[in-house]
Amino acid sequence: METLEFQAEARQLLQLMVHSIYSNKDIFLRELISNASDALDKLRLATLQDGLEADTSDLHIEIEADTEARTLTIRDNGIGMTHEEVVELIGTIAKSGTAELLTKLKEAKESPELIGQFGVGFYSTFMVADKVELVTRKAGTEGHGTRWESAGEGTYTIDDAPDAPVGTTVTVHLRPKDEEDALYDYADEWKIKEIVKRYSDFISFPIKMRSGEQVDTLNSMKALWARPRSEVTDEEYHQFYRHISHDWSDPLEIINMKAEGTFEYEALLFLPSRAPHDLFQRDSPRGLQLYVKRVFIMDDSKELIPDYLRFVKGVVDAADLSLNISREILQQDRHIQMIRRRLVKKVLSTIKDLLANNPEKYATFWREFGKAVKEGLLNDQDNQKAILDIATFSSTAGTEPTTLAAYVERMKEGQEEIYYLTGDSRSQVENSPHMEAFQAQDYEVLILTDPVDEIWVEAVPDFDGKKLQSVARGNVDLPKDKEEPEPEGDFAPLLTFLKEKLEEQVKDVRLSHRLTTSAACLVSDTDDITPALEKMYRAMGQDGPRVKRILELNPNHPLVSGLRTAHETSADDDALPETAELLYGTALLAEGGDLEDPARFAKLLADRLAKTV
Repeated sequence: METLEFQAEARQLLQLMVHSIYSNKDIFLRELISNASDALDKLRLATLQDGLEADTSDLHIEIEADTEARTLTIRDNGIGMTHEEVVELIGTIAKSGTAELLTKLKEAKESPELIGQFGVGFYSTFMVADKVELVTRKAGTEGHGTRWESAGEGTYTIDDAPDAPVGTTVTVHLRPKDEEDALYDYADEWKIKEIVKRYSDFISFPIKMRSGEQVDTLNSMKALWARPRSEVTDEEYHQFYRHISHDWSDPLEIINMKAEGTFEYEALLFLPSRAPHDLFQRDSPRGLQLYVKRVFIMDDSKELIPDYLRFVKGVVDAADLSLNISREILQQDRHIQMIRRRLVKKVLSTIKDLLANNPEKYATFWREFGKAVKEGLLNDQDNQKAILDIATFSSTAGTEPTTLAAYVERMKEGQEEIYYLTGDSRSQVENSPHMEAFQAQDYEVLILTDPVDEIWVEAVPDFDGKKLQSVARGNVDLPKDKEEPEPEGDFAPLLTFLKEKLEEQVKDVRLSHRLTTSAACLVSDTDDITPALEKMYRAMGQDGPRVKRILELNPNHPLVSGLRTAHETSADDDALPETAELLYGTALLAEGGDLEDPARFAKLLADRLAKTV
């Protein structure tokens, strides 16, 4: 027998579970049943796909309660585990995000959803247990099984179990009943039946419980996706969603699909009501569960749903696929590709219905998942228009987000472009010098503050024939309130001087039609990438030559007109190059940019201020 220590983070997690603040401790049994169900699925799948020789004629989960010994035992005859797998899966936590889980658990007052969400359901047994024993044996292996035991105090023991049957048995030694801690007597049959009915009625394997000489099956084992919606309650759907998603919240929307004809399949999909913590982590699990004729085939089937809809949870049950289909075959299967296309269209049309008929639900959805959905504008050309139709954006027209269709309806007479500006926040965008002329003439501008916005606007040429135009790129040709003389000629010497002095920073210097109150701003040329996009590429290791931008000057600003006069009268003044640096630096800071040499800029500014005191 070996006595080993848990990893540091595992010990912290155990202590949180032992001293749990959660009032709903029932979830420990739900998690153990789910683990058992997964083990049965894996065994059946191994016999179908890997040729494992195992008896799958009576796959089931068995619950046994001993009121005198105060133990609760959950056993399955599923795939089982090897010694190494027990240490890896139970003795340690090898998942990313554990530190974040610990932080959230410490901060939470009522967040049982975190337990399943982070894949540490087995540890939830220590909310109700003084000690936990696990005996397991891997199917298809010769020799002995493995016995694991822990009191949740930082160590565990592990030993051989010579007579262990194939499968896994977990024995929970229950704490004394404590009403103040809301700890029900989990050795009571009525409590066990209540939990199974509430959380695990849809498990596709029988959950059996022996009472004297009688053996009762506690769950109905009905596939919810195969039943008419009128026969399934919302609560049943919600519990099924929680089972497959490990999300404690109710789903935002339920989507039923059934296709008949040359290729038959059924699907039950869910839009969650909140984004998971790992929505934007590359290694996070994603995809739908795939069944063939009610037989579970695989979890996280990415082939059934595109990455930008990775938050969608659910089940697809196909009638005409092979039971031993592999992930490699799935990628090429035309039936799977057809299902994927139809699922995408159904999900997008459901979101469109929420936008039209349930603004509150839509607002929740877009707040939680809008950033992910907009990724589809980059890699799903077939549905780009459908995504644009359901997308909403902040706008200078008001505090409520707007659709592009609504923006187009409000466009001024003669306006041919949809104006937008990207930035880190709404306040930064609204206060940008690039906005001045548009604000002065009451042109609506979309405010785009998600990182993905920097990229998708390059991939979308137009919406309903209206080109998307950044107010910080190219020339602005807004109609003027009154005819003004073009002062370009008067400023030509100054523009030439500034272009020479700032040749390392800018590609050109010109007068601006977009500024009304600021002295200067920096704009990108029509075909150049934006500074934010350049920074993103550099962060990803894609270094390239720095893109120079254009410095635009407001000819009506006192600083610019004074600079012109100073240049005309004292072209050799040593202070003029420093003024040019300060002018460029202030334009860069005004848009939220980063100075290359902040210390030099601060010194120049301090010296100039000192001369005015």
